[in-house]
Amino acid sequence: MERIWLKHYPAGVPADIDPDKYQSIRDLFEESVAGFGARPAYYCMGREITFAELERMSKAFGAWLQAQGLQKGDRVALMMPNVLQYPVALFGVLRAGLVVVNVNPLYTPRELEHQLLDSGAKAIVILENFAHTLEQVIAKTPVKTVVLAAMGDLLGPAKGALVNFVVRNVKKMVPAFQFEHAIRFNDVLAEGRGLPLVRVEIKPGDIAFLQYTGGTTGVSKGAMLLNRNITSNLTQVDAWLNPFLTDEDRKNYIIITALPLYHIFSLTVNCLMMLKIGGKNVLIVNPRDMPGFVKELARHKYTTITGVNTLFNGLMHTPGFDRLDFSALRISNGGGMAVQKAVAERWKKITGVTLTEGYGLTETSPVATTNAPDAKEFNGSIGLPVPSTEISIRDDAGNELPLGQAGEICIRGPQVMAGYWQRPEETAKVMTADGFFRSGDIGIMDELGHTRIVDRKKDMILVSGFNVYPNEIEGVVMLHPGVVECAAVGVPDEHSTEAVKLFVVRKDSELTEKDLRAHCHENLTGYKCPKHIEFRTELPKTNVGKILRRSLRDEKAA
Repeated sequence: MERIWLKHYPAGVPADIDPDKYQSIRDLFEESVAGFGARPAYYCMGREITFAELERMSKAFGAWLQAQGLQKGDRVALMMPNVLQYPVALFGVLRAGLVVVNVNPLYTPRELEHQLLDSGAKAIVILENFAHTLEQVIAKTPVKTVVLAAMGDLLGPAKGALVNFVVRNVKKMVPAFQFEHAIRFNDVLAEGRGLPLVRVEIKPGDIAFLQYTGGTTGVSKGAMLLNRNITSNLTQVDAWLNPFLTDEDRKNYIIITALPLYHIFSLTVNCLMMLKIGGKNVLIVNPRDMPGFVKELARHKYTTITGVNTLFNGLMHTPGFDRLDFSALRISNGGGMAVQKAVAERWKKITGVTLTEGYGLTETSPVATTNAPDAKEFNGSIGLPVPSTEISIRDDAGNELPLGQAGEICIRGPQVMAGYWQRPEETAKVMTADGFFRSGDIGIMDELGHTRIVDRKKDMILVSGFNVYPNEIEGVVMLHPGVVECAAVGVPDEHSTEAVKLFVVRKDSELTEKDLRAHCHENLTGYKCPKHIEFRTELPKTNVGKILRRSLRDEKAA
């Protein structure tokens, strides 16, 4: 297959990278801390730690884990929001030759039990706010070692004690729990400082992460992301960004990290990518607190902000955001869900920076395609494949389709996972004979090599034999000035198989069904127009902020 997109690559971006540049993430980490030791690596709630401090603390953490008898390849679960303890534990686990199992702190006991059992995790590092969930299931899991983190652990003695007091006693954010054997995070660091970190051999083909998919297509599965997958993806993204960053940019690089680090987008693009650049992650603990988020943004001259469409939209609807200083902002990058044109246009108007879209999945570590960071306008596409990556648009039989024709986006490259943990039959379903990963997303590639996502296969609505894509409907509805956010789903219909149902959160309380119907009829073919419209005060979302269409569909079905 001819890689037509290479003719349209930005100047200075190579067609391919060396996927064997690093043996492991540990090697990249060591290169980073040696070169950037004095630079700030992470900031959270007023406390900053340098790369050198991160090196010392993660070394102590990894040494302590080894002293508990954990062997190379054993799995360690991390169940924390964006706090400083997360990167310390993350790099401690990886440096000890262990495997990271990222866990959403908002999981129910049932979801947590499944992930701990499925991964076979022997240890867990958990913020105490969520320990009551673990208490309910730990006896049914292989977990033997529990490390309890508290919100204030790494904020310094005085501030840390104050934060912990407020979280526990004023805000009552730590439900009661009890474990027979657990150790506090700071005690782990204290003990680990006196222990040696044994340098185990870590190979490119060794698993670094069991990164669980959201479980939107049945039971949650662990994507086996190898050291080689992750280091390749970091090298790919760095090669893409390199022509656009000066030495000065890299020296003062600050990235706003609002999406949770346990999510693959934020994990790779924010947390791990800063190893390559030597930049600082500003960790936002609770991005749902939009006024607090805007206050934090006012404290930093940041280079990059990453997020999902709903996050950018939410910021722009928060008082004070439009008065922030955007003079240092170079890159605004959206992923995780489609970036809507109306949101992108308003973002450009307020910040002066184009909101560019990238694309990837848990199974691709995640970055597969992206737009040039200096794009002048939002173009509605997910961009071009990153170096050493191929995109193929295929039909259900696996045949490649001509340019301009909609089909499943399939991806091949060194960042594609090794498969699903202990699920060879599930792996076989998503991998083609020639090594492409079937994404489940429907897209169209143009003659320049840009791909546009039409929709998720499973979200497609069938109206009287016509395929209707929710992204298109939502994009049109969002152009109406009276709409904050919306979701389109298919509901059973006796006349046309399915009908379009639209859920809308209003910005303008005067907005009526009639207004929206007129707007839709003006911009959409008849069969695409919503048959049913329901106004809501909010829409269900994932922890990352993606609107849960499935939840809305199931709710109606029930």
